[in-house]
Amino acid sequence: MADILEKIAEQTKEDLQKRKRKVSLKDLESFPLFEKERLNFADAINKKATVSIIAEIKKASPSKGIIRHDFDSLKIAKAYIENGASAISVLTDLPFFQGSLSYLEKVAEMSPVPLLRKDFILEPYQVKEARAYGADAVLLIDTMYDGNQLYELLAAANEFGLQTLVECYHEEEIENLNWNEIEIIGVNNRNLSTFEVDLHRGVELLEKAPDGIVRVSESGIQNPEDLIVLHKHGIHSALIGEHFMRQEDIGFALKDYIIQFQELLNEVNHE
Repeated sequence: MADILEKIAEQTKEDLQKRKRKVSLKDLESFPLFEKERLNFADAINKKATVSIIAEIKKASPSKGIIRHDFDSLKIAKAYIENGASAISVLTDLPFFQGSLSYLEKVAEMSPVPLLRKDFILEPYQVKEARAYGADAVLLIDTMYDGNQLYELLAAANEFGLQTLVECYHEEEIENLNWNEIEIIGVNNRNLSTFEVDLHRGVELLEKAPDGIVRVSESGIQNPEDLIVLHKHGIHSALIGEHFMRQEDIGFALKDYIIQFQELLNEVNHE
């Protein structure tokens, strides 16, 4: 595990113990959104003949610091929803990304598209917590797990009625997955040691997934031409956060991005 993930894991464990002392596993069932009907995340991002966009609500990152000073999670979500996002990813990690479960909760109360809780999920408590705050799916980062930890979390997600996006960084992680347990696979294009992004390396790893698995490319996707690369390699969705969060008008940026991609796609289809 890269140093940054080790540091994040230790902080996450410490913060999680504090939350568990305040709210028990059973207490989570009393949250208003716990009984909310879940939306199908996999179906929403698996669209025929195109590359869907999972638009991310992301205030900051460990490598870039504050990404958006003018930050309003609800306003951002509405801009995404109104301008073509197939799903929304909400950062809920506070220490490293300045996220919050309250952002997820507010968006879940009004969103007609599925929501992914993006955090560092280490225990089944966090999966149930994600349901309590309105998530439809959770991110599980395979690089952070030992032994059967990934499959214990997958079982917890199934128990609590949530879908999962399993994120990998390395070829050996992809090769060792039990594909009978996986519905959606993501590859992070960012190198955790150097923070450099290599879209083509991510594509090569995603191509190792069996037919029938929904594929998601994550990190460093900057322009519509990148989506054309993904489309040509059979990748279903792109998770994009920083690019949109840096735009003055987020809604316009997303809408224009999709329009440009469709124009390029039409050209490709007519070649």
